[in-house]
Amino acid sequence: MRVIRLPDPHPDGSGRVAEDRWWPPVMLEPTWIDEHADDFDVFHLHFGFDALSPETLQSVVDALRRRAKPLVYTVHDLTNPHHATPEAHTAHLDILIPAAAELITLTPGAADEIERRWGRRPVVVPHPHIVEPGEAEAAIAAREDRNGRFRVGLHAKSLRASMDPLPVIEALAELTTLDPRIAVQVNGHRDVLDPGGMNYEAALAARLRELADAGLIELRVHDYLNDAELWRYLASLDASVLPYRFGTHSGWLEACLDLGTAVVAPDVGYYADQGPVFTYHRDPSSGLDPESLRAAVLDAARSPAHRHSPEARTAERARVAAAHASVYESVLSLEGVSR
Repeated sequence: MRVIRLPDPHPDGSGRVAEDRWWPPVMLEPTWIDEHADDFDVFHLHFGFDALSPETLQSVVDALRRRAKPLVYTVHDLTNPHHATPEAHTAHLDILIPAAAELITLTPGAADEIERRWGRRPVVVPHPHIVEPGEAEAAIAAREDRNGRFRVGLHAKSLRASMDPLPVIEALAELTTLDPRIAVQVNGHRDVLDPGGMNYEAALAARLRELADAGLIELRVHDYLNDAELWRYLASLDASVLPYRFGTHSGWLEACLDLGTAVVAPDVGYYADQGPVFTYHRDPSSGLDPESLRAAVLDAARSPAHRHSPEARTAERARVAAAHASVYESVLSLEGVSR
């Protein structure tokens, strides 16, 4: 089967591809589905429906059903990292998961949860590489000498509901007093840490500057990084800590594995199913277990760096594409469509 993916239409109706502005995707409009039903055979949804009401999302599903177009849904998130509570995202999942002709998810753990909650078993297809092999090699080659220190990074970017960075940073800062080989680098965006920033967090900014002034962390405040800058930043670290209260899967984790940067992740969601990580405990009610975090960082410092080989990642991407094509062929067969 030859798979052709339609370009993402620009919301202004100009025919341009939507690469320079925020969505929501035009394809997630019933009128677009009705007007372009002859242009596609399968509707594969990953993201982009956060802003839709359940009623609008149901109308999208109804339009696909009316046009006999099978829906394939890849369940990346079982909790939405931008939502403080799960109800809104669950309402979307309650529409999409029963309606899909086929479901995909990234890990066996997530597949188990989906089967337990909705009675449907998704196809498990792993997340492909994030960093292109040539870009990964360039970022790794730009690494500076660490002078024997183990550099741990935490990124305080624009704070999503799932992020709770300060308790993690406090625990890491204490670790630097216990083990001088550990260096903690905290990067943050200006919109969060500079006064006048759109998402300025005064208490967080003040505490980070206190820790930096005390020599317990290295604080770097900057604008958003482009892809090449982000890869160089991640490659400059020995370990990257994910400061999440909840979650399901992580593209950040995948980028780290492309670059040979260890990942220290909480035991929420299915991060450990995605690839080799060092796990710390995060309880939904009592919060962070700082001792488990420090133990995970020390374990990472004692372990050889893991990196998915570029060749293996390239082969994996081909398998992911083949798995998607197989799903498309299957749902088209169910619909009685032949291409």
